[in-house]
Amino acid sequence: MNIFVCVKQVPDTETKVIPSGDGKYIETSSIKWIMNPYDELAVEQALLLKGSDATINVTVVRVGSVKDTEALRTAMAMGADDAIIVETDEILDSYMTAKALKAAIEKSGKSPDLIFSGKQAIDDDCLQVPQLLAQMMNFPSVSVVTAFAIDGGTVKLSREIEGGAVEKYEVTKPVMVACNKGLNTPRYASLPGIMKAKKKPMTKYSLADVGVSENDRKIKYSGFHLPPEKPPGKKFDAMDEANQAKIVKEVVGLLRNEAKVI
Repeated sequence: MNIFVCVKQVPDTETKVIPSGDGKYIETSSIKWIMNPYDELAVEQALLLKGSDATINVTVVRVGSVKDTEALRTAMAMGADDAIIVETDEILDSYMTAKALKAAIEKSGKSPDLIFSGKQAIDDDCLQVPQLLAQMMNFPSVSVVTAFAIDGGTVKLSREIEGGAVEKYEVTKPVMVACNKGLNTPRYASLPGIMKAKKKPMTKYSLADVGVSENDRKIKYSGFHLPPEKPPGKKFDAMDEANQAKIVKEVVGLLRNEAKVI
């Protein structure tokens, strides 16, 4: 069985984000990069299956810059067999990313039985790539998955929906699965795993190799800026009972006319 896991490298949640000079993205020179947390769930689910069948091959795939391959090395240190990276310093939209992933998977020469990913990336929150990739691959797709089981060629999935209800699906392989919190608990990479990851193969492609160009772009980004700073708060001294009625009236007036919350 061949399993592919799509991962994205995102800024660490503690990173201070600064817009780039041209306002088209963020400044990336000093950012600490990590694997998207939802993608960690996807890697773990693939490795759980591999743990039950040593013949399973797990390949992690990423689209992005090669200046830092932390996400792919982390996945291989956790136990993935190999990796593919589509090299680009460009900021791609969801459609371009999905198209690049599809071509990279096809160029690997391995027919996918399962494709895992996180339900979304924590940086742009688009929630589009898994569904776009499934459509391009002509695979059934289930997102926000919180339970996974496999019985022969049938994959049994559960997903949470609004109101606390749970939907259950049975689909035949191959299938695209977008993982959500609660599915599993990602493992930590061991020291031996980290050392082995350095020797595991990583295939590199360019955007041209996977047939992606600027003509595929559906969305252009611009006007990145920090939100305006909050104005300083106002303090009122209502300790003097004689002034309390006046102060309450003033506060209510500010809430209604300035803050517009009542």
